[in-house]
Amino acid sequence: MKKIFFIGILLSFTAIYSQEKQKTITISGKVIEKKTATALEFATITLINSLDGQSTAGTITDSKGNFSFKATTGKYTIKAEFIGLESSTLENFDLQNDQVLPTFMLEEAATQLETIEIQAEKTTIEHKLDKKVFNVGSDLVSKGGNATDILNNVPSVSVNYNGAVSLRGNTGVRILINGKPSVLTANNGLEQIPAESIEKVEVITNPSSKYDSQGTAGIINIVLKKNKNKGFGSSVQVTTGIPDNHALGYNVNYKNKKINIFSDLRYQYINFPSNESSSRATYNGNIIDSYLDGNVDRDRTNRTFTTYLGGDYYFNDKNMITLSYFYRNNTSKNSVDYGFTYLDENRNPERIVSAKEAYKEPQTANQIELNYIKTFAKEGQKFTINLQYDFWNDDENESIAEQEIFPVVLPVRALKSRNIESSKDFLFQSDYNLPINEKSKLEFGIKGEIRRINSDYQAYDNNVIVDSLNNVLHYDERIIGAYVQYGSSIKKLNYLLGLRIEDSNTGSNDRINRFNIDKKYTDFFPTAHFTYEINDVFNIQLSYSRRINRPGFWQLNPFGGIADRRNIRIGNPDLDPVYTNSYELGTLIKWGKVTINPSVYHQYSKNIFEDIRYTNSDGFLVDQAINFGTESRIGTEISFTYSPLKWLTLTGEVNYYTFKQKGLLNVSDQNFISKQSTRIKFSTWNFQTNFNYLGPTSSGQYSSKSQYWVNLGMGKDIWKEKASITLRADNIFDSRISKGVARGTDYAWDYNYRSPGPRVSATFTYRLNRKKSDRDRLPD
Repeated sequence: MKKIFFIGILLSFTAIYSQEKQKTITISGKVIEKKTATALEFATITLINSLDGQSTAGTITDSKGNFSFKATTGKYTIKAEFIGLESSTLENFDLQNDQVLPTFMLEEAATQLETIEIQAEKTTIEHKLDKKVFNVGSDLVSKGGNATDILNNVPSVSVNYNGAVSLRGNTGVRILINGKPSVLTANNGLEQIPAESIEKVEVITNPSSKYDSQGTAGIINIVLKKNKNKGFGSSVQVTTGIPDNHALGYNVNYKNKKINIFSDLRYQYINFPSNESSSRATYNGNIIDSYLDGNVDRDRTNRTFTTYLGGDYYFNDKNMITLSYFYRNNTSKNSVDYGFTYLDENRNPERIVSAKEAYKEPQTANQIELNYIKTFAKEGQKFTINLQYDFWNDDENESIAEQEIFPVVLPVRALKSRNIESSKDFLFQSDYNLPINEKSKLEFGIKGEIRRINSDYQAYDNNVIVDSLNNVLHYDERIIGAYVQYGSSIKKLNYLLGLRIEDSNTGSNDRINRFNIDKKYTDFFPTAHFTYEINDVFNIQLSYSRRINRPGFWQLNPFGGIADRRNIRIGNPDLDPVYTNSYELGTLIKWGKVTINPSVYHQYSKNIFEDIRYTNSDGFLVDQAINFGTESRIGTEISFTYSPLKWLTLTGEVNYYTFKQKGLLNVSDQNFISKQSTRIKFSTWNFQTNFNYLGPTSSGQYSSKSQYWVNLGMGKDIWKEKASITLRADNIFDSRISKGVARGTDYAWDYNYRSPGPRVSATFTYRLNRKKSDRDRLPD
């Protein structure tokens, strides 16, 4: 009923707007920055009726600074605006026929020394045929942070305390860097991408066939800023914070007509203290037989050094090649105190065990990339080739000293483990865009990826090797894909139809022949996107895609560590992929200073992943992912932007969905997610607050409670915008606490996780021969 009601609202809007006058003319033009003659993307064009002063139409410019929209005949004032630049206005312009307006040339805003100049600055939401684009802008609550902080501020996206990214509450999401998988996302790599280097985040809930089919929830594509200015430029960034968050970064580039050379060096030391508590009740039938209480105090630190070197070479204005190398060296250390209390049915202590863990994990990651881009005289025609080779190594070392201290003191038990992991990944991709005419285009391409991961695991109990855990696992993955898609328009209807074919071969084997798994499958992934433009401020979009979610190596790897033997995590090498059919209906409505983007979506998935906990023969809980069954999810999402004043911008989103899971267990529940942001901007001062709420929900054996948190940010430009100072505070009320319960046939396990807050940091950025809007060049 909720879905039908929402569709009814959309149809009502359609009926209202369809009654408008049909006698219209087309207005077009271009907006540039006067000093450099650079085309301005996302400049705002507003049409104001000269008689009553009301805004009647408007649009934003494309990547080339061009705009076009329709309006009825009459006299108008036409205004062009862009963040940080003076607006330009054409007064009392008489529009009677199709009109190409004079080029708008915007200049930098003059500095007011005697008065406070108020400017509007906001994140732009762009609605395209197959994706939503969130242009990051000056996001204060992520300054001095990383890509994870940015994602937590993007509508529809959330990141939990373990770094798991979800889209509309679904963790089956694929993360790309500039449209490609990257080593930057492996092993918590998102924490190493500076927030200031991100230009925009593309959220693609129903990707077209051009994108990988991987990711049942959709795709998040993080687009990093490239240097566009000629000459020499550099920037230095220093961050310090409490708990420890200290970083130093230096970026430099040089560009002329033939070459663009770039380099980026960064070092960071960061500390993540946390606390976990749990209580497990063990049942004998319906009667509680015993309890086990646990407490874990963890202190994790990361020391990370990254370097990025590369260059572009321009053969001419239509041929370019890029060669780059990225290197990351990260050392993670954990110091952990465990406490376990065994109690009888009346909660009287029977045994107390304590343990200390020293954990060290050095990692190295490398990425070599070669790109070739060819454009043609025909606008939009483009051919690209991308070759990428990633390789990384990871050495996990655990050392645990465990001792029973009640009712008697027993000798210390020494547990050690070592897991040496390595990966080699080669990727080839080629795409060709062919415009057929002004309305139609054809796109096709191929992609191949070959990957091998090795995991060499050993465990010792009082210096005696544990034979059952002494093994080497090999995982191989080969995926070959091809796609074709055609886009065109019929009057007000735009459409994009595509098909992707992928042939996959994945498998695992080990040294002692416990696993010998080989999976081969060829799949077809159709996509369809339709947009019907009612008028310049209202359209309706309908889309469909079939998706796949292949299990990650962490879900497959059976070697999960031995630090907490009472709560063991192991992988499942025999997991099958998840398949999803995804449907979505949405619209974009603009009313003056308000933009509203409502949508309704439905996803039906087979072979869904769920973590199942069971009790092993030693009475310990074992957590393992399985193919649980099917899930049907129906939801609605509404996002909005409202700028009541030039210096004030309010944004927010609400996502509500219900789901039914059928399989090992039958689970039905709902969830509510909300985000609100307030921004205030004066001439050189900026303020921002973000509020986040996650509602209670259930999935499989797990039920989680609601949580909320608030982040603050404040920034100031100094030295004529040559430098900036930013202060941020995360989780200011120390309220981001994850609580819940897992229930099995013979137990109930309550858990509580918190990372103490708030986290406070300050960032100083100095730019040499750069503008404030320029970003550092980071890996493609």
